[in-house]
Amino acid sequence: MWRLRRAKRTIWVVTLIVISGVAATSLSPPTWRAVEEVTHRYVCPLVDFARLATWNAKWGAGVERVDGESPRIVRGPSDQSVPAPRSGPARVIDVDALDFEGPRIVRGPPDRSVPAQWSGPAWVIDGDTLEVEGARIRLHGIDAPESAQNCRAGGRQWSCGVEAARALGERIGGTPVTCDERDRDRYDRVVAVCRHLGRDVNAWLVREGWALAYRRYSLEYVDDEAAARSARRGIWRGEFVRPWDWRQGIRLATADRQPAIRDRQPATTASDARGRCDIKGNVSHNSGRRIYHMPADRDYARTQIDPSRGERWFCSESEARAAGWRRARR
Repeated sequence: MWRLRRAKRTIWVVTLIVISGVAATSLSPPTWRAVEEVTHRYVCPLVDFARLATWNAKWGAGVERVDGESPRIVRGPSDQSVPAPRSGPARVIDVDALDFEGPRIVRGPPDRSVPAQWSGPAWVIDGDTLEVEGARIRLHGIDAPESAQNCRAGGRQWSCGVEAARALGERIGGTPVTCDERDRDRYDRVVAVCRHLGRDVNAWLVREGWALAYRRYSLEYVDDEAAARSARRGIWRGEFVRPWDWRQGIRLATADRQPAIRDRQPATTASDARGRCDIKGNVSHNSGRRIYHMPADRDYARTQIDPSRGERWFCSESEARAAGWRRARR
């Protein structure tokens, strides 16, 4: 504070001297030049000094005077509560790369507790797959022959997979359907029951013999399959490999290579009246042992029946055991 008081006193003294000199002389040009020089050399620096001293008293910075220079501010220790400005090379910010988009909705996984529904024109992919509103939909509870699969009727093979897709296309192709989701398969495809003009498309395919009831996932269409089989409609008019077996590599053999894999009960079996004859009586190639396979057994799908080797079909386990066969261990 003493510096401030001394600066103020000095200013007043110099100011009085200047005023007295002006009053004691005439106002000629040389006099004005003298007044201007005195003011520039003495009064202005002192005024600056007083101003900086006042700023120092208020904000805490020191004031330093160097001969031949105007007063300058000398700062004390920085206030750590206020972040000090940083120095260093400037960073270039690519404004175009900044994201100035508005708020966006981030969706979580869909709520599976509420079944989804698709409605719109349907396009046939194969015998049991449609496309509706861009979604690939697998028909629930049924399994149709694959597009490349062949069946046999009257001693000749025919493209049952292609025919199944054609029949479905003639039924609903390009017209609106409504599909209610039941599940998702391992490929994340929608598994649904679809309706066309109020009728269940899944049931229609099975009832017309173009698909089988997929018992592994549903028993909903078992009665429709029984009706198709009794009427010998679609693939039931001959022999075929079940679609799920066909995908495992089982193929319908040609007549000149080996007997066909039959997916219907033999026509000449004394025990036909006792039910479906789907037990496979196999003769081992290595040991010659007679082993029968039930549909639930592990090797059932890949076991083929060759009557020329003494292999045959049975309608019940008791019939197989009575004929000298034993059940497979797996």
